[in-house]
Amino acid sequence: MPANQPIRHVVVLGHPSPGSFNHEVVQRYCTTVHENGQEAVVRDLYALDFDPCLRADRLPGHASGMSADVAHELGLLRQAQVIVFVYPIWFGMPPAIIKGYVDRVLGVAQTPSSIRDHRPDSVLVGKSFATFSSSATTRIWLDEQGQMESIRQAFDRYLMGIFGLRDAGHVHFGAIVEHMEPRFVAECLLEVETQARKICSAVAAARHAAHAHEAVAAFTGD
Repeated sequence: MPANQPIRHVVVLGHPSPGSFNHEVVQRYCTTVHENGQEAVVRDLYALDFDPCLRADRLPGHASGMSADVAHELGLLRQAQVIVFVYPIWFGMPPAIIKGYVDRVLGVAQTPSSIRDHRPDSVLVGKSFATFSSSATTRIWLDEQGQMESIRQAFDRYLMGIFGLRDAGHVHFGAIVEHMEPRFVAECLLEVETQARKICSAVAAARHAAHAHEAVAAFTGD
């Protein structure tokens, strides 16, 4: 990627209520990204009326063509260096609309054989992957049920493994309910801001190192 091209984050939001805490997380994350001289593109799946259903004629290896909405999403992801998921945990898992985004968009080119042979999609490989999740229950309760580790293992780490993504962290907020105290919300959003700055810094440093390596290689002829 050219050094003068801004680093782009694609933020995928999976919450149906426009005024939700998850929407505030997205807003604070994107504001912080912009303050760091990088770009953020929000994909509010409910607002987009995104269809999460993977149809029989769109299964990887069987599709005759790519649907327009998936092609558009892939175009955005192709130009991004960071992919961020923001969602509430419902019944112990991400919402169906988030899983549908994985099925239809991230997995559009992944067949069982490519997953088995560890051949990630070139569109996604090497990009950073971060998550911000929330739940009405506390983090302690989720840990007691083994739920957070389950999500990290069965969703986050699995996706990073098959798609070749880099781990940029998973921040979870517990006890997210209606009529929360403003101070508690402010503390949570400050954590979002802190994490966003870390991600921006890490991605910028990685790009600088890559460009420096390319410059040295070009100078030495290696």
